[in-house]
Amino acid sequence: MKLTLIFPNIGFHEHGDYTDEGRMEPLPLSVLAALTPPDVECVMYDDRMEDIPFDEPTDLVAISIEIYTARRSYEIAAQYRERGIPVVFGGMHVTLLPEEASKFADSIYIGDAETGWAGVIEDFKRGELKPVYHAPVGVPQEGGIIPKRELYADKGYLPLSLLQYTRGCRFACDFCAVSVYFERKNYVRATHEIIKEIEQQNRKFLFFVDDNFLSDQQRAKEFLRALIPLKVKWVSQASLDMTNDLELMDLLARSGCLGNVVGFESIVPESVKSMKKAPNFIGRKEIGWDRYEKQVQILRDHHLQTWATFTLGHDSDTLESIEETHQFAMENKFCFAAYNILMPYPSTPLYNRLRDEKRLLYGGKWWMHPDYRFNHASFIPKNMSPDELTEAVWRNRDRWNRPSSIFKRMWDFKTHMSSITRFLLYLSYNPLYAKETLKKQGMLFGLTKRKEKPRPESIDQTTWDPADGYVPVDDLFMSGIGMESIGAGCGCTDTQADSVETVSISGLG
Repeated sequence: MKLTLIFPNIGFHEHGDYTDEGRMEPLPLSVLAALTPPDVECVMYDDRMEDIPFDEPTDLVAISIEIYTARRSYEIAAQYRERGIPVVFGGMHVTLLPEEASKFADSIYIGDAETGWAGVIEDFKRGELKPVYHAPVGVPQEGGIIPKRELYADKGYLPLSLLQYTRGCRFACDFCAVSVYFERKNYVRATHEIIKEIEQQNRKFLFFVDDNFLSDQQRAKEFLRALIPLKVKWVSQASLDMTNDLELMDLLARSGCLGNVVGFESIVPESVKSMKKAPNFIGRKEIGWDRYEKQVQILRDHHLQTWATFTLGHDSDTLESIEETHQFAMENKFCFAAYNILMPYPSTPLYNRLRDEKRLLYGGKWWMHPDYRFNHASFIPKNMSPDELTEAVWRNRDRWNRPSSIFKRMWDFKTHMSSITRFLLYLSYNPLYAKETLKKQGMLFGLTKRKEKPRPESIDQTTWDPADGYVPVDDLFMSGIGMESIGAGCGCTDTQADSVETVSISGLG
């Protein structure tokens, strides 16, 4: 038996195809390959950098879907199913919207792959592939599963190894899909298992792809102490409340941490409160709102480079506060700053609130709509128009990534200039990050060419009434790839799709 694993691209530019030059290893697929019975041949194709050989013989296709790759994933599945090859979907998006995903695949997998994927393969071998599989959420790669990294050979990925120490996060930010998937729970691997995986891979630069590496700070301390002797350099994603524990900060520095992706989200205290970004307030009661001054200083004192992320467009945000956000990031000379338009991910409290207030655009399905473009507003903000929000965020991105900005931010002797390694990291990745940011702006999702240009009266200028349902957007997509009758051939009937329960896990992704 042969299994083909696919990692989908986001989409394309109207003037040409898009190749992701900053692509990292698709960790979920190498883990899935490790969970597959050894008598099955596994091959992997990365749609971000290579053509998918649809005519190459294979028995089964598995695709890991994120919301930004959903449209493209459905297009890829259609190509294989037209050739009579069954397709299984897994991943975050499948968990969020199983009823949608089931229309485009023969089978969907909801839950963590570790406990049930081998059973899917055995069912398929017997000709008994089920339309829906459920599995519980839990610890990643439990039992010492080692990803099959040989699948990455000759793919041109960035020279760092991706690993996962934890899954989930204990906080409840209203825009965050992770909180929904994991029901505010955090699952931590055994220290000896993750240490063994680190020792078995061949790189000294690591990226832990955890949603919040320090969600369980006491367990993290145990792991960091074990990490110190390995003398690796690493980055991850962590919340600002780490700065309240100086022992933890010291262990981060001693274990080789170069820095973390940190969710500042907003410099407007009303916005931070409304989004329930609790870690940004923990330990600040006596100090009051100081616009993160103390927290940033602690990060700098430990020589940690910061990848600051912001979500812009909350109800208390204004055009002026978006401009001030850029000034804040420049003054603090962050290594990177990601200015992101606030996105209503399905099933999150934010999405549900905007839906009820009839403020969603693109038919309530921006990820499927043929006119939606990457990093454009998909809802109506309170204090500006959607176009004004899009333009303001793009202005921040454009200025941040200019060579003059990169040069100006470089001169921080506590962070970027504190060591040769940090300096080279800054110089290597900032131009690449800038290039990719500019390339992705305004991308269309999927590769299906549009039959006509978007009309001025397109749905992107019209609010969506939940009573209208999703049918218009679904029909637009299905007709675009020639699958008007897709429901007749899919592996999950309408009745089965309606009965699917959403499980709070990350699936294959």
